Amino acid sequence: MTVNILFAAKPERWPTYEPLLQEALAEVGVDDYRLATDLPPEEVDYIVNAPNGPVQDFSPYTRAKAVLNLWAGVEGIVNNPTLTQPLTRMVDEGLTQGMTEWVAGHTLRHHLGMDAHIHGLNGAWTQDIPPLAADRPVTVLGLGALGAACAQTIAGLGFPVTGWSRSAKSVEGVTCLHGEDGLRDALSTAQILILLLPATPQTENILNAETLALLPRGAVVLNPGRGPLIDDDALLAALNVGQIGHATLDVFRVEPLPLTHPYWAHPHVTVTPHIASETRAKTASRVIAENIRRGEAGEPFLHLVDRDTGY
Repeated sequence: MTVNILFAAKPERWPTYEPLLQEALAEVGVDDYRLATDLPPEEVDYIVNAPNGPVQDFSPYTRAKAVLNLWAGVEGIVNNPTLTQPLTRMVDEGLTQGMTEWVAGHTLRHHLGMDAHIHGLNGAWTQDIPPLAADRPVTVLGLGALGAACAQTIAGLGFPVTGWSRSAKSVEGVTCLHGEDGLRDALSTAQILILLLPATPQTENILNAETLALLPRGAVVLNPGRGPLIDDDALLAALNVGQIGHATLDVFRVEPLPLTHPYWAHPHVTVTPHIASETRAKTASRVIAENIRRGEAGEPFLHLVDRDTGY
């Protein structure tokens, strides 16, 4: 039987994804299929979906075996009341590699104090020697696929890394904590804090006035995870009094970040335009194709979203 696959992302993505999905489907042995951007809903077997795409009402897709999300984040779709089909999130090697590169780069940037050199010393021959990585504790909040990969990469550079998650995890080379007490302990040593938690009601504003005060004075915050993880007013207040030395932020509650937002002008904030990790079409297509193969073979889907936890 022909497998009908609906590509439901923004139209400009289609010319890139069409040949790559065809190639990936061939690699996994799915040969009899129809791949299109417009199919009768009652005939669709799989929806390759972006939350900002054209499909917002999933109720007509009564035959669909799964909705295969192109994004790592699912907060924009997981609570859709019309979504009754299994939902998978995107976990792929390209996305993971992009995130680890951004995190490693900015961790080293702040550890080495590179901003002073990049902006110029203006003749001031001041040799501020940074400690070795072994003396710079780093904490990663969130030990999912991205968080665990970033934590291990940073640990591989010689930093002592503590990871925190809501439930107990084990990551080789990383001190893993969980729960409320674990969060306090994880924050108390974090000279560099990296946020890689999903956006859920439980994680919203996890970095607030109380938790910011737990960090060592002058700590650096890196947020390539989700904008709602941070109470923006509390972070700005902590920056203004020196409790936080610098914040490098890639994600925000409103994107693009409004030009009037105080982050743009703050001397101790770096804004990057949501570039820490983007879904790479080539590697993402392989994940999508493998999940379609699994669905047709009656095997469990990869990266199935737990509706109760929201990720």
